[in-house]
Amino acid sequence: MNPKVSVIIPAYNTEAYIAKAIQSALEQTLSDIEVIIVDDGSSDKTVEVAKSFTDQRLKVIVNQQNLGVSAARNRAIKAAQGEWVAVLDSDDWYTPERLEKLLLQAEKTNADMIADDLYLIHDGATSPWSTFIQESGECIDETLQIDLISLVKSGVYGEPVLPFGLSKPIFRREFLVKHGILYDETVSIAEDFWLDVKCLINGARFFIVPEPYYFYRSRPISLVRQSILSRLNQYCIATNSFMQQEVVKNNPDLMLALSYNLASYKKHLAYFKVVVPVKQRQWLTALREIRENPHFFAFLISRLNNIIKRRMQYYVMGNKLVFDMSYNLHKKRKTVN
Repeated sequence: MNPKVSVIIPAYNTEAYIAKAIQSALEQTLSDIEVIIVDDGSSDKTVEVAKSFTDQRLKVIVNQQNLGVSAARNRAIKAAQGEWVAVLDSDDWYTPERLEKLLLQAEKTNADMIADDLYLIHDGATSPWSTFIQESGECIDETLQIDLISLVKSGVYGEPVLPFGLSKPIFRREFLVKHGILYDETVSIAEDFWLDVKCLINGARFFIVPEPYYFYRSRPISLVRQSILSRLNQYCIATNSFMQQEVVKNNPDLMLALSYNLASYKKHLAYFKVVVPVKQRQWLTALREIRENPHFFAFLISRLNNIIKRRMQYYVMGNKLVFDMSYNLHKKRKTVN
């Protein structure tokens, strides 16, 4: 008999974290599960740690070379036998009751995909500092259904909205198989968001429960900050590519929402093309970008209020989380690349 849930864990050089992820999956109150780890060409002891577990429900697949997070997840999905597929990042972990609680709600709502709130916890901390929903400023006290347009509108870069695309749904595997839905291996950023969009385009019923059962670890973000131009450019490419699909072109509301997202990405990209070289003291490059982007100052002025608030909180109030919060909720990307 097939297991109820297949927990898939893509991993790359997370020897210090993956044991906790695996243990949290194996210790679920719902015991009818399988755990599939796909190591994506790690150069550390990630595979050794994974194989140290003797639980028969655990399967370890090793990629001989690094293929990327989407390919790793797709390999795990293709190997999965469960009625549901649950994704777990190798540096995160579940509360013991997560899968049982989500499946109970999935049965009540006839969901094809269902997610929960996320505990936000800093690397090395013993307790979470907040949750995903709390930091968004939203008030959700009951199970909420998310439609396609709401999902896309929640992904507008830099806007203070609850970005549903950062949630961690579990998926009805039959639905994924029926519609041939996998991660897009040509996309190297926001993979979860685009998978969710694919599901909703194909009629998936998506719900979010307000209780947090997933621990979302915040690791050092210096490399994320340095790659902001690359990331924004990738957002633009992925969004523009997705908009070329006929199923998208035939949905005017979806095209409008994606167009708004694309415009926001382009606006922020133009802004950071000036800001990044300024911070690097590359004055000539910054001046050239200002000449090519005459709307830079207008956009800077529109951001000044939030910029000043964040710096006041950081330098005056001593709130060291203010910058991390922004990156955690809008810009954080877990990767196995």
